Amino acid sequence: MKENKIVIKIKKEVSEVFEYSINPANSPLWAGGIEKEETNEWPPKKGTVYRNVDADGRWSEYRVSDFEKDRVFELTSKDGNYHARYTYKADDAGTALEYFERVDKGELDKPFDREHLDKLRNLIENNEESTGYSASGTKT
Repeated sequence: MKENKIVIKIKKEVSEVFEYSINPANSPLWAGGIEKEETNEWPPKKGTVYRNVDADGRWSEYRVSDFEKDRVFELTSKDGNYHARYTYKADDAGTALEYFERVDKGELDKPFDREHLDKLRNLIENNEESTGYSASGTKT
């Protein structure tokens, strides 16, 4: 599989979904396999670097390749082969969130599972508090 697309509906405003989902302090709560995530600056913008570590201690690095507040958030792997794009759209129920990941060469190593986005939806809809974040990696 070279690409994977998942669409979910979240009963919250676009701005709330956007802010929660791009916050690296929240990623371990819903994005399976991520133990910790940090950025080199906050708030993020095009060019910001996100780094995360998995349960085996392996670090991965991604650069924000597209960023439009409350509309689009895209990460591209350091080698440029992997892309994960989140698209946010207001609808009658709140927010339609589309997750689309792809690779330019080869196959997706571990395609994202709908279960992770369902977990994100549950956290946001149940008003789970964001842990806060600063660029230094310090929780606020």
